[in-house]
Amino acid sequence: MSSLLPRRWRSKLEATRHSESITGILDTPPIQPKQDGVVLFSMIGTQVLLPYLVAVKSLWHELRRGRIAILDDGTLTAQDRAILAHHCGDPEIMRIADVKLGEFPAGGTWERLLTILDNRAGEYWIQLDSDTVTLGPVPELGEAIARNRSFLFLGGEDAAMGPLPLAEFRAHFYPDGPAEGHVQSRIESRLDTIPAEREWKYTRGCSGFAGFAATGNGRPLASAFLTEMKRMIGEEDVTIWGTEQVTSNFHLSNEAEPVVLPYDRYMNYWNEEWGEDTRFVHFVGTHRHENNAYIEASLKAIDRLEN
Repeated sequence: MSSLLPRRWRSKLEATRHSESITGILDTPPIQPKQDGVVLFSMIGTQVLLPYLVAVKSLWHELRRGRIAILDDGTLTAQDRAILAHHCGDPEIMRIADVKLGEFPAGGTWERLLTILDNRAGEYWIQLDSDTVTLGPVPELGEAIARNRSFLFLGGEDAAMGPLPLAEFRAHFYPDGPAEGHVQSRIESRLDTIPAEREWKYTRGCSGFAGFAATGNGRPLASAFLTEMKRMIGEEDVTIWGTEQVTSNFHLSNEAEPVVLPYDRYMNYWNEEWGEDTRFVHFVGTHRHENNAYIEASLKAIDRLEN
């Protein structure tokens, strides 16, 4: 009968059922953070507390590196903070209201990206969404950190070739020219209008998981790209949800030798089965709760934490 409910109601019911199913995460050993130059960073609120603990503890368990940092979206309660203090080794918790926006839009996870860019000078920052689960060893991440190379998590296997010059990217993904519809498509299909002498590149990635190498660029590159986005789609539309993801993809694509994570091991869930060698799954909103896959993956990760 739940399938007959409006999607927003159904999503709340499914999220509640998921949280009720993963309460075992509270019985797993706490993270023992390390001051080793790596930061596992997420923007979260009270509604995703338990899924976040699965996400961060399952990644830390496999990586065995880093301290935890959190951007509070404004909804974390005192109880939430106490739980986080216990399970995440007294993490650094920042307030979203304290992020200085400057010329950048508010909302749409822009504060998350800006926090990374402002703080990455001396540490390797990994952006981790709360709707992710790490299922096995992640050697590609360890290697990227060891070589201080940023990493890109792909949006789909069609982007496996990695960063492309802007004109080449547009010709490959949008052979018919400028597209309308979703803001990401609007921007990506107009990237070839940026002067080629800039020598910029782009990859269709996913900002739900991203690695920003230490000592990299702060805001200047993002600022330059923001100016181009305003020209391409209009100043008002750069506030639309999705522009931060495009900017994150762009920023990482233009770092020195970014690592492109293999999609068969690091993937988004599109209501399809994954292979035995898959190590990391991002349960994107469209199909997050389909087929109980998210619950099953979470329980598998919790079991690994207990053994």
